[in-house]
Amino acid sequence: MSDGAIDEIKVLKLSLYGRLVGYLVGFQGGKNVLSFAEEFKHDSSRPTFSLITHPAFPRSEKIMAEPWARNQKLHPTLSNLLPEGALRELMAQGLKVHVDNEFDIFSHLGADLPGALVAEPLDPESVPESILNAHGKARAIKFDKLSTENKFSLAGVQMKFSMKEKDGRYTLGKNNVLGDWIVKTPSTTHKDVPANEFTAMKLAELVGVNIPDIKLVELTKLDNLPPINLPAEQLAFAIKRFDRRNSARIHMEDFAQILVKYAHEKYNSANYEQIGRIIHSYSGDGLADVQQFARRLLVNILLANGDAHLKNWSLIYPDRVTPKLSPAYDIVTTSVYIEGERRMALNLAKTKEWYEVSLANFQLWSERSGVPWRAIKPHLDDAMDKARELWPEALNALPMNEAHKHKLKAHWQNLHKDFQVK
Repeated sequence: MSDGAIDEIKVLKLSLYGRLVGYLVGFQGGKNVLSFAEEFKHDSSRPTFSLITHPAFPRSEKIMAEPWARNQKLHPTLSNLLPEGALRELMAQGLKVHVDNEFDIFSHLGADLPGALVAEPLDPESVPESILNAHGKARAIKFDKLSTENKFSLAGVQMKFSMKEKDGRYTLGKNNVLGDWIVKTPSTTHKDVPANEFTAMKLAELVGVNIPDIKLVELTKLDNLPPINLPAEQLAFAIKRFDRRNSARIHMEDFAQILVKYAHEKYNSANYEQIGRIIHSYSGDGLADVQQFARRLLVNILLANGDAHLKNWSLIYPDRVTPKLSPAYDIVTTSVYIEGERRMALNLAKTKEWYEVSLANFQLWSERSGVPWRAIKPHLDDAMDKARELWPEALNALPMNEAHKHKLKAHWQNLHKDFQVK
């Protein structure tokens, strides 16, 4: 900023459960700064904004002491609340902003973000003097009236929307109505993805994985969708939002947020041991949650899901303060869509190759995660017993298409002998 120049800023008020968290300031040049409110920083009973701000987390006071400043992108804790890929492009086109303009996209979505955080645009006269003074010669300006009502079309891979269910119909949320289901439309590039995900999730549930309610929904029951391109398929996949209960918000965050990584780093900046250690150390039910995590790791291998990256694991805060492992989501047999795929999203005890993984790898993972192997192995054995007993017959009755079923059965035979399903 040159001498005498006045920066124009837009300000969002951030709150959790009606409690002021702080203010997010967006500068015209693209800089974004989150400043925590003094009363939030110094309240030891505050609701948890992120695990890194939890009083039990190392250096949490230091982490919150200084503003979180970034250029163009928001801080990862906020950036990861925004949609990725085709859905972000769809939104940016409708808002008539650049796809990398995270501040404006965030402000538009602020009333129905994942978890319980609410971002409220402030009129200039409502911006506290302390915020203006903190940024030198700054002048707050009004937010533009952004709208996604523009008519446009986008060829996406698979789109997902937060929708409100009533009497068996699903409506895209608007006017601050909270969505209670995530609905994923069919993919324009991959065949029968909703049936694939429904089948994988149901198989996971059969072996003890905790999942939310899920459904296959006819496209004719989805109202108010934007004019996206859809394939000649009839079904969408719907999963109940576990961060909503009776129209109330429940806070959550994914592991990209927890590890302070951006979405583009979700495959290459961490491993499953790090996630295991965090769950075991900080969850309010650490042992049970890390046992469930181990079971899910095995299930992702058994189901040939190569996409269990950082954003597909989350913590949830049902009492507003204490983290616990969220229900599972986004379990898909990805190998049927990617020729020759044989790798997990992250490293598991020195390897990503799922055909190499044995019980020995899980034992090493357990030791590196700080969890006694004797507490993990019975859960893996139980999952395998259930898979071998229940999956072959269950798969025949589930809606995955026949070609995908054949590939999944072949995958089972190629796994290490510890994990083969006959």
